[in-house]
Amino acid sequence: MKIYQVDAFTDSLFAGNPAAVCPLDEWLPDELMQKLGMENNLAETAFFVKLDDGSYHIRWFTPTVEVDLCGHATLASAYVLFNELGYADNVIRFQSKSGELMVTRNGDMITLDFPANPPAVVEVPEGLLEGLKISSGKVMFGGWDYVVVLDSQEAVEQLDPDFLTLGKVKARGFTSTAKGNDVDFVSRSFFPQSGINEDPVTGSAHTIVTPYWSKELDKTKLTAKQLSSRGGFLLCELKGDRVLMSGKGKLYMKGEYFV
Repeated sequence: MKIYQVDAFTDSLFAGNPAAVCPLDEWLPDELMQKLGMENNLAETAFFVKLDDGSYHIRWFTPTVEVDLCGHATLASAYVLFNELGYADNVIRFQSKSGELMVTRNGDMITLDFPANPPAVVEVPEGLLEGLKISSGKVMFGGWDYVVVLDSQEAVEQLDPDFLTLGKVKARGFTSTAKGNDVDFVSRSFFPQSGINEDPVTGSAHTIVTPYWSKELDKTKLTAKQLSSRGGFLLCELKGDRVLMSGKGKLYMKGEYFV
């Protein structure tokens, strides 16, 4: 069966967030898809099947668990459909555990239309600040993840988490964020509970931090960088109860796997 690997939210190889994409004619057993996610050993492996109405059902697997929403692997899947599988229209409808997701092609940019998850201030859970090795920060929760707002881009860059401690906090993951020096905001995301200590570029996290920074900066269109070692760039827009995230993709590999 066919497999592709795409670097998402970047226009160059070895940057952005790599995702494996596996188009299917029909679903494989869940256990097998999870094993493929483990074998690929990327943040996410996406599988999709075409439905009778022309849309696609999409699912995402980390090396250890299935997740409800993944931005970069959705962008990678759309890239494969647009550029490798001959999908002619400029809009793709994906059906997922998080509802219908619309993806649009505009030149070499791909825009994800995802539900917004505005964060709310919460009590600091035990182990969060200790895991991030910081003494304070504004702590919020949105959707699945905790968000910690720091004072500067440099504070985000300097984080050196204790992933063993952080992994004991009950959550999908954690995003640290601050105003950017040359973009509207920056972030880093950590998911030790899902087998990913640091995710290179996290679309789903931007459904949480985009509403926050939109309110803080009083603007609906924002530029964002994720400050992982690979790095990634996103154009974000808060549109009602949706977040639009635009980025590019770069094909790294295509091949076949045998099961």
